[in-house]
Amino acid sequence: MPTYCYRRGRRVVERVFPISERPEEIMVGGKRFRRDRAAEFAGVFVAPHAGWPIECVASGVNPDQAGELRDYLAKKGVPTEVSADGNPIYRDARHRRKALKARGMHDNASFF
Repeated sequence: MPTYCYRRGRRVVERVFPISERPEEIMVGGKRFRRDRAAEFAGVFVAPHAGWPIECVASGVNPDQAGELRDYLAKKGVPTEVSADGNPIYRDARHRRKALKARGMHDNASFF
């Protein structure tokens, strides 16, 4: 059976109900708690730091241009390590977004 979260102010409680019987509100200690869907999904997604740093092949350049890319990004205010293969190494999603923007690029599948 799934676990549902209910909130009253800053306090969140979890309760297990069959899907067909889950209430939108419950009473705990004489106080009314409303279902909090955001809290139910809080632990489902991958942590923002998981998998970072990444070496991005898609935004890479030829190996002989690696130094040029490193210097260009540093000049634009986004110092970025570039592998010997010419692939930038992004520390996190924010760094990746800034580096792509500095180059006039955008990833439509990145959800930001």
